[in-house]
Amino acid sequence: MKPLFLQPVFKERIWGGTQLKKEFGYEIPCDQTGECWAISAHPHGPSTIQNGPFAGQTLDTLWREHPELFGHPSEEVFPLLTKILDANMDLSVQVHPDDTYALVNENGELGKTECWYIIDCKDDAEMIFGHKAQTKEEFNQLVKEGRWSELLCRVKIKPGDFFYVPSGTVHALCEGTLVLETQQSSDTTYRVYDYGRRDDQGNLRELHLEKALMVTNIPHQSEEKRITVDTKGDATITTFIQSEFFSVFQWEVKGCATFHADEHYLLVSVIKGDGELFHEEVSYPLTKGAHLIIPARMGEFEIKGQCQLIVSHR
Repeated sequence: MKPLFLQPVFKERIWGGTQLKKEFGYEIPCDQTGECWAISAHPHGPSTIQNGPFAGQTLDTLWREHPELFGHPSEEVFPLLTKILDANMDLSVQVHPDDTYALVNENGELGKTECWYIIDCKDDAEMIFGHKAQTKEEFNQLVKEGRWSELLCRVKIKPGDFFYVPSGTVHALCEGTLVLETQQSSDTTYRVYDYGRRDDQGNLRELHLEKALMVTNIPHQSEEKRITVDTKGDATITTFIQSEFFSVFQWEVKGCATFHADEHYLLVSVIKGDGELFHEEVSYPLTKGAHLIIPARMGEFEIKGQCQLIVSHR
């Protein structure tokens, strides 16, 4: 039971840029790299283990063949996916299905509830979060007539903000935003509006209006934020969300703090600073941009340094 460091998978996107290289030093495949799939067992981009006896294996294989590392979970597939998104341009306005709809209509795929931690953004940045329609008829009419300013809600954002985005929520990240996303392990997205953009073949990108209308929460449902802050040694622990899909925390270490991995395996992403993880007299470097899994029942470990981590578990 040792920490498992992972090699991310990078995705070219029409709205992507180069911030993943500038901010984290990643070797990105092109100047339109929009997504870093940092901790992933999804078949569209599984991460690879970098260290230890499982080096070279993909996370989905490890999930199937070594369930003891994850506390012998009941889920057939690894339930979470950690990404970093570089929104160099506005993303499409979109919505995601829940588990029930996706199971029937997307070949057994999980639904997609997600959340965002704003790592960085330009001054006066904003995002689309929710809509103003009160009925499906009103929603459909505003979409058909392209009255987007009357339909969509825009929210100002700043670095350090956190947003919980349940399935059925109309949303879109906007230009100049760098985000860590924790989500269900799903790659299902229904586009509502895409600014008339065309793909590299010159075709308008596909919209999914019928499915979007089926899954959108109407009227929009706002989740109350219940963020709490505690201390553990030289660490400040911020609890962003504890839901049926995932729990997400920020660990800000300034010195030394002791943690325990007992019941849950932990997904960890280093988003600022540097440090070291100590376990059974072995030191593991925690460099900015590193992603790792703390296996279930690894027991006590220490983190030393000056670093900011986003941590999640099922």
